[in-house]
Amino acid sequence: MKRVVFSSKLLHPRYWLSWFAMSLWWLVTQLLPHPAQLWLGRRLGNVLYKLGGSRRHIAEVNIAKCYPELSEQAQADLVRATMQETAIGIFESGMAWFWPNWRFKGKYRVIGKEHIDAARESGDGVLFLGVHFTTIEIGASIVNLEFPISGFYRPHTNAVYEYVQAAGRIRRNKASQVIPNGDVRGIIKALRGGHCINYAPDQDYGRRRSVFAPFFTIPAATVKAPAQLSSAGKARVIPWITRREQDGQYVVEILPPITAQLGKDEYEDAVTINTLIEREVRKNPTQYLWVHRRFKTRPEGEASFY
Repeated sequence: MKRVVFSSKLLHPRYWLSWFAMSLWWLVTQLLPHPAQLWLGRRLGNVLYKLGGSRRHIAEVNIAKCYPELSEQAQADLVRATMQETAIGIFESGMAWFWPNWRFKGKYRVIGKEHIDAARESGDGVLFLGVHFTTIEIGASIVNLEFPISGFYRPHTNAVYEYVQAAGRIRRNKASQVIPNGDVRGIIKALRGGHCINYAPDQDYGRRRSVFAPFFTIPAATVKAPAQLSSAGKARVIPWITRREQDGQYVVEILPPITAQLGKDEYEDAVTINTLIEREVRKNPTQYLWVHRRFKTRPEGEASFY
């Protein structure tokens, strides 16, 4: 685990264009009112939908596979809404990383914090099991206003983006740190030290680290790490989700621990996690990150979906 330290190497001229883009992002996020950013995000999402491209294609495939009962028009409507929410997520990531704390006042509520309080009172670490809704960045930022969470994440290849991302994710709480996804020892040590570690398992990390388990009835490569980390770190597994409601308010819902449901075998653990995630996605399908290739890795001999 580590705090994020600025390096003078980031001032090299090759990074100036990246800093310019980040400055524009910061400026838009700071100057525009929240409703205007949501409106602009929807408009941008409509443009992305009309342009097509790989992300729309991925969303179309995922939604067709997961919602075969929907008509073609209903599937297309869900894809359009997904592209809108994905674009809004860009603005919400800027809010998460750049907004001053006071701008969050009155814009969110947290449900289920007693599950975290119980773990902290007992000294247990928490594997904070997230779901990749488009609101996940702003949700994590809100959580850090309430209690510290450290992020287990994949470093970005662009050094400037990496710095802004990592610094933005922990800036709201001095006790929060970041853990690169290769530092398994670091995450276990942190969990044993009573820390709350944010980990989202609903992405395809390849065959080696996964077991196939149904997600919307489709075999999906599902990481084995949550149960392993919970056991090695002697930590509770507590799921959480974030949604944006119709009035623009954010709700962070912390669900009851599922620790007792894990540790049976790798397949059953994956089924438990995928069933939970699918249940939450079905409640709020438009804000799920359908543009991710969730079914990228296929069972041996099965053709790619994409």
